[in-house]
Amino acid sequence: MRWKNRPEGSNWGDFGPDDQLGRVNLIGAEQVKKGAAEVRAGRSFCLSLPLDLPGGNLLNPRRNPPRLQPTWRGDKPMLNFPMTRIDPDAVDVVSDDQVAICLQYSTQWDALAHVGARFDADGDGRDEMVYYNGFRADDDVQGPLQYADDGSEHACGCDGPHQSYAHALGIENMAQHGMQGRGVLVDLAQRYGHERKLIGLAELQEVMQADGVQVERGDFLVLRTGFAERLIEMDGKPDPEVLHHSCSVLNGRDDKLLAWITESGIAALCADNYAVEAYPAPAVDGRKSILPLHHHCLFKLGIPLGELWYLHDLARWLRENGRSRFMLTAPPLRLPGAVGSPVTPVATV
Repeated sequence: MRWKNRPEGSNWGDFGPDDQLGRVNLIGAEQVKKGAAEVRAGRSFCLSLPLDLPGGNLLNPRRNPPRLQPTWRGDKPMLNFPMTRIDPDAVDVVSDDQVAICLQYSTQWDALAHVGARFDADGDGRDEMVYYNGFRADDDVQGPLQYADDGSEHACGCDGPHQSYAHALGIENMAQHGMQGRGVLVDLAQRYGHERKLIGLAELQEVMQADGVQVERGDFLVLRTGFAERLIEMDGKPDPEVLHHSCSVLNGRDDKLLAWITESGIAALCADNYAVEAYPAPAVDGRKSILPLHHHCLFKLGIPLGELWYLHDLARWLRENGRSRFMLTAPPLRLPGAVGSPVTPVATV
C-alpha cells in the first residue's frame, strides 16, 4: 500500500489500491449506452479549437504554439517530394511532417498526474509530494530534477530518452479506457454573458434549474463560459488583460461547490476556458492549494479536467432544440507517460 492516510474527502482506494483512473471508472458500458441514446438527429459537432490557438505564449509563457516541419530524407525535406528522385518512372509526390507541441497548449485533457500535493500519505508526520491514490513524485512521476522544500534540487535521471515520464497516472490510462459517454452542457454564458463572474454552487444550480439540466453519476459535465469564443475573435493575438477579466470561472474556494462535485458522481469536468477555475483563486489565509478545484478533482477524486473546449455551436443547437445532453467522444492521445494531451472532442446529437 502506497499510503496509510488519505486526504479528507478523497476516494483514494475506493476503486482499488492500484487504481489510476479515478472517477473515469464510472464511464462504463451503461454510460456509453446512455450517450448513444442521445443520438437522435445524427449531427456531430467538433468541440476543439484550432490547436494553434490561443496563439503566442502571453497567456502562459511555458506553453508555446505547435511548430510544424517536414520529416527529412537525408538532407531533403519530405514536403512535395517527387518520388522520381527514387524511381525515375514514379508519379508519386509525398508530403510527410512532424510537430513539436505543448500537450496542454490548446483544447486538452489534464491527466491525473498533472496536479498533486504535499501531503503526509505514509503517516510519518512529514509531507511528501504525492498524486492521486498516493502515487509518488520522483518514483512514479519522474522529471529531470528532484525538488526539496528547502529550495535545493538535484538531478534524477528518467529512464531512456525521456526527460519526464509518468509511470503512473499518465494520459494513456484514459485513452485506453475510452473517454466516451454522455455529456451534459451547462450554458453559463447564455445566462451570465461574457463578463467576469465567479461561479459557486448557487450560481451553477441557478442555471441548471432554469434550463432543466440534470447531471447523473458517470456523466461528463461540460461548462460553456464563452471564453473560447473570445479567443477565436482575437485571431491568434490574445489580449491577456481582456481575457483574464472575461467570462465565468468556477470558484474553487466554494466548499459547497466542491461537495456537490463529490456528491454528483460526475466522471469528468470540462470547460471552454483556461483552467476551469479562477486562477489565482480567491485569497485565504494559511495552508492552502492555489488551485483548489484542481486539488479537489485531480488529487482527491481522480476527476480529469478538460480545458479550452469550443462549445458555441453545440450550445446553440442544444438550446434551439430544448436539450442539454449529447453523446461525447473525447479520447486523448495514447501517449505513455504524458501528464496531459490535446483532444478533439466530438459531440453527437
